[in-house]
Amino acid sequence: MNNFFTAEISSINRAEALRYLACGDNKPDEKVTALMDRCEKKLLSAVSGKYTYRIYDIISNDGCAVKLDGCTLEMTGHDICSHLDGCSKAALMCATVGAEVDKLIRLEQVSDMAEAVVIDAMSGCAIEAVCDKAEEQIRSEFPDMYMTWRFSAGYGDLPIDIQRQFLEVTNAGRAIGLFSNENSILTPKKSVTAVIGLSEKPVDKKKRGCAACNLKETCIFRKKGSRCTYE
Repeated sequence: MNNFFTAEISSINRAEALRYLACGDNKPDEKVTALMDRCEKKLLSAVSGKYTYRIYDIISNDGCAVKLDGCTLEMTGHDICSHLDGCSKAALMCATVGAEVDKLIRLEQVSDMAEAVVIDAMSGCAIEAVCDKAEEQIRSEFPDMYMTWRFSAGYGDLPIDIQRQFLEVTNAGRAIGLFSNENSILTPKKSVTAVIGLSEKPVDKKKRGCAACNLKETCIFRKKGSRCTYE
């Protein structure tokens, strides 16, 4: 079954936005607080949170590839197999905050780079909030099942180039206006695709680590000597 939902975002997690901005534990002064107030107001007026997902039965997981019943998408790699180990179902989820956010960031990059940087960080928090709402919806549909965390294409050894097919099997283009270009970059940019495993028994959520992360060479948190919240 294909589901389409809207996700209202009424506020931005300021602490998380400051972490994205590499501010550490430093408390923002009045000037920074005023800047964030302006940026949050602009962002919330542009956000149009939407998500869709499809649930498939897992018919095989041989440690190298996962096959789903009635789905043409085959997910390959040891990491996705480990992620879905013990799961009987997989939720293929897509989420976005909409094209207007991309447009807002581009406009701010021309008129006020400081605001552009803050809005970009805040939009990262916004899309995570949409994903959280999608997860809540899936959990409400399967209250008796245990869920893994979200695993995205390009993470570990799951190829990023499955992105287009991922969007096709979830009907994300028609449902929420989410597409992928020839380089597997999502449009709108502030969007996420992810796989969530569902199991009848408790599952080891296998915390993400830097060694397997495809962003480890450019990660701003590692450069600062810290780790992201998924560590």
